[in-house]
Amino acid sequence: MTPAQPATIGIGLVGYAFMGVAHSQAWRNAPSYFTLSRRPVRTAICGRDGVAAKAVAERFEWQSVETDWRSLLGRPDIDLIDICTPGNTHAEIAIAALEAGKHVLCEKPMANTVAEAEAMNDAAISAAERGVRSMVGFTYRRVPAIGLAKRLVDQGRIGTIRNVRAQYLQDWLVDPQAPLSWRLRKDVAGSGALGDIGAHIIDLVQHITSENLVGLNAHTATFIGRRPVSEGGSGLSGVAGTALGDVTVDDAAVFIGRLEGGGLATFEATRFATGRKNAIRIEINGSEGSLAFDFEDMNLLHFLDNNDDSDISGFRRIVVTESSHPYVGAWWPPGHLLGYEHAFTHQAVDLIEDIAHDRSPSPSFADGLRIQRVLAAVETSSASNGAWVALD
Repeated sequence: MTPAQPATIGIGLVGYAFMGVAHSQAWRNAPSYFTLSRRPVRTAICGRDGVAAKAVAERFEWQSVETDWRSLLGRPDIDLIDICTPGNTHAEIAIAALEAGKHVLCEKPMANTVAEAEAMNDAAISAAERGVRSMVGFTYRRVPAIGLAKRLVDQGRIGTIRNVRAQYLQDWLVDPQAPLSWRLRKDVAGSGALGDIGAHIIDLVQHITSENLVGLNAHTATFIGRRPVSEGGSGLSGVAGTALGDVTVDDAAVFIGRLEGGGLATFEATRFATGRKNAIRIEINGSEGSLAFDFEDMNLLHFLDNNDDSDISGFRRIVVTESSHPYVGAWWPPGHLLGYEHAFTHQAVDLIEDIAHDRSPSPSFADGLRIQRVLAAVETSSASNGAWVALD
């Protein structure tokens, strides 16, 4: 007798560029490796450029293409809206989707302003009362080594947290001739390195430690104030021309924060770390031990148990590929490494299972709002020459 097939969940993806491709791969991979309570169906992909959207649809076998996200909301074959667009569109799409009864996955940062994030969270709270779920795409939470790090902290293996160091380093803006993309415009992106990559390490620190930031002081900098705009003059895409446009976001942000348990944390987010392509580094020091993670070696977690005898004490190198490690059992035998794209699959799996079992997904829109308040506090502190800003 053939076993019953799980119910489906129709996905409507808004956005077809970098994140759109990553999410497309995730929705395609999730049912192939994990046993799911509901089977995701790649129902429709949406983008203003119909030709480009169709090309991605063909690559990842999306069933249909739309050029206006609003058309997704009225379709009964779509249950979830996946938002992979620039930040200035997140609030409008997410709120409309939730009000239409669609579950929502929204890429980070959740919004461009605290006010937008508050409105999104209010919509999420109202929608949850009707069984409609929402989640923010802080995908690095789903890296197995990060999951193991959180497990060890939750088990008390490193004790009381004293110090945290978090870095996200990239170098794609070092060249002064790099064009003025939408990510360098505050009206579209909300902020620069701060929101684009800094949001990730803020979330990782709060997630792994289960402690929120209660205050901070910060500095931001824009190193190159004007860049070549595209041939079309919009600065949004295309080949750089001779005209210059203003960069209206930060190139780098650094800040010191205090966690609610009393520990101190330092954060650095920059797109000017020459030679660093996508380096995420987290180190957490506690009274009973320490943890260290480097995304450039993402299958490893370094762990020190301070209770070891002094003659054998030191950081141990854990290869996070055992079936007992988070998510890994669905993939390959021990020692066979996972990569960047796997975390997106894990994100899709968790969201599907939360929806199927009527659970609140994590990170929630409330978590996204909390991050947005931290980003705003960084900008406020920097504008006040590094003044301390308290966080609720």
